[in-house]
Amino acid sequence: MSEIPRGRCETHDGDAQLLRFAVELSHPLSEVWEAVATPEGLEGWLCAADPLEPRLGGRVTLRWLNGDTVVSGRVTAWDPEYVAEYTVDPTHGRIRFHLEPGAPGGGSTVLRFTNELRADREYRLDCLAGWHDHFERLVAALDGRPSDWAAWSPERWQHLRDLYERDEATWPKWVP
Repeated sequence: MSEIPRGRCETHDGDAQLLRFAVELSHPLSEVWEAVATPEGLEGWLCAADPLEPRLGGRVTLRWLNGDTVVSGRVTAWDPEYVAEYTVDPTHGRIRFHLEPGAPGGGSTVLRFTNELRADREYRLDCLAGWHDHFERLVAALDGRPSDWAAWSPERWQHLRDLYERDEATWPKWVP
């Protein structure tokens, strides 16, 4: 399916969702940090960020370039080169990028991503597919191929969403 491992979800208190992805990226920590914590980096795979005040308590507005979604909030965790966390309006909740060095001597980075939000089943599946698609785009952007948002279409997202929905069914399961 893709080199991105399937995302997982924990449900708490009915509709409180914690989405998780762990992605090993074959790029050094400094490059991945630029991609998840700067307006220039984010635009290549996720969204426009304006403003993005790079400090705890700083303002952040994220505008997805493949639709009309705009969310605003605050930087709620900031540890340069390791943790960038944005807490935005409730539809997207808390978005956290936690970076760790990969295997010794390999020059890789492990991205541990969490998204905490309130969502029903349908929106949770939408978000799992959306983040999966965006992490595929992150890999491409780090490899020098940023997203061409003008050419974006929903087919890949829909395919991923169908797989996540099928994974929740009792049969058949999918294998990444």
